[in-house]
Amino acid sequence: MSERQVTVQLSQGLHARPATLFVKLAASFSSEIGVKKEDKHVNGKSIIGVMSLAVAKGHTVTLTAEGADAKLALDALEQVLISEA
Repeated sequence: MSERQVTVQLSQGLHARPATLFVKLAASFSSEIGVKKEDKHVNGKSIIGVMSLAVAKGHTVTLTAEGADAKLALDALEQVLISEA
C-alpha cells in the first residue's frame, strides 16, 4: 500500500465540485483508494465518504492507494487537492 500526506490548497476546501472531480478521478484507477482525515478513513471512490470528511483549505489528509496503478493514482489525486481547477 502506498500513502501520501497532502495539505489541501483549494481556496474553498474539498466542497462539492472538487470532491466530485476527486471521486471521478479516483474511480478511473483500478487501485483501492482511501482518504483519511484525523481518525476518519473513507473510501476515496465514494462521494458521500469524501464529503463527510469536511476538508477545508489547510487541512492535511492522508491518501492511500493499493493496486497496480497506486503511485499514478496518488500523483493525480494529489494534484486535485493542491491545484485550483
